[in-house]
Amino acid sequence: MTIRLLIVDDQELIRTGLRLFLQTQDAFAVVGEAANGEQAIALARELQPDVVLMDIRMPHVDGIEATRRLHAAGITPSPRVLVLTTFDLDEYVFGALRAGASGFLLKDASRAHLVEAIHVVHDGEALLSPSITRRLIENFATRAEPRPADTALVADLTPRERETLLLVARGLSNTEIAARLVVTEATVKSHVGSMFAKLGLRDRAQAVVFAYEHALIIAGEAG
Repeated sequence: MTIRLLIVDDQELIRTGLRLFLQTQDAFAVVGEAANGEQAIALARELQPDVVLMDIRMPHVDGIEATRRLHAAGITPSPRVLVLTTFDLDEYVFGALRAGASGFLLKDASRAHLVEAIHVVHDGEALLSPSITRRLIENFATRAEPRPADTALVADLTPRERETLLLVARGLSNTEIAARLVVTEATVKSHVGSMFAKLGLRDRAQAVVFAYEHALIIAGEAG
């Protein structure tokens, strides 16, 4: 299956460089480019991309607001957003995740990592690498204001599903979770899918945000 991509960045050279490379990959089709968030929303409605490569700092409508609007636009299926950022500790990254982004990648990442990241975000399997997830958790989860957990939603989780949620929120991959719980990866995927459905979450990025925003675990808490 070909993954349809929309590139959003206010720098033409970056958009061109991404497009020229991504067009060499058989798995991808670049269906459009946008110079700001406002254009991105309009093009997403028209072109229905699977994944949006979203810059954060842009004029008019920035990447965070564009991500929020994309997920509120009623586009079916809703595109997944992969945020591209210049700094690994960009203060806006966690805001983008809270707005509905599925992950983030540094702009100086290798081509191989970019390809992998697009596939990972498209599949909804991870927030990119566990090490990046952990840095996000440590540096940005504390910025969220905890709110009481939805008792009914959390209570509906089985003990193993709740445990899986907490491990996902700490940045563990399916392989690491399987080793921790002494189960197969297939079993972990089943727990993750069931947990998503019960909590109304789209992917692992939302699971991380949910766990920290509802104070199920605390940033910096030991894994």
